[in-house]
Amino acid sequence: MRGSDVSRDPCPWVILNDAGGAFAMGAIGGGVWHFFKGTRNSPYGERFRGGLNAMRARGPITGGNFAVWGGMFSTFDCVLKGIRHKEDPWNSIGSGAITGGLLAARGGWRAAAVSAVFGGVLLGLIEGVGIVMGRAFAPQPPMLGPPPAAE
Repeated sequence: MRGSDVSRDPCPWVILNDAGGAFAMGAIGGGVWHFFKGTRNSPYGERFRGGLNAMRARGPITGGNFAVWGGMFSTFDCVLKGIRHKEDPWNSIGSGAITGGLLAARGGWRAAAVSAVFGGVLLGLIEGVGIVMGRAFAPQPPMLGPPPAAE
């Protein structure tokens, strides 16, 4: 992404916006996931009620986990933008690596390193796909000059 994206809010507000969006995505997706899991694990006559109970119990926890990841990622993205004075895919890749490493730090250095590499690679893949898709679907510039002569 070249230049400054003026459609985004300034960094402190982006962090809150991203954390809230990640919570909503995690709560909805986790709610659906835990509903089906609860229905499957409940006895025959109680499947719907079991699904609702599992959804209410575990959906917000999944949303909270997503919010922590989204808030940390967005915070580190803003920090890297401030340090580097650039807005490019390397900020997202670095933010993914730092977030993955810090979230796994309780498991020790090895777990943190593996998670950091995984986070960086995952964000690198996401950024790479975004760049390729942006180039593939970008409008072609108009041709300058006369059209080529037909033979």
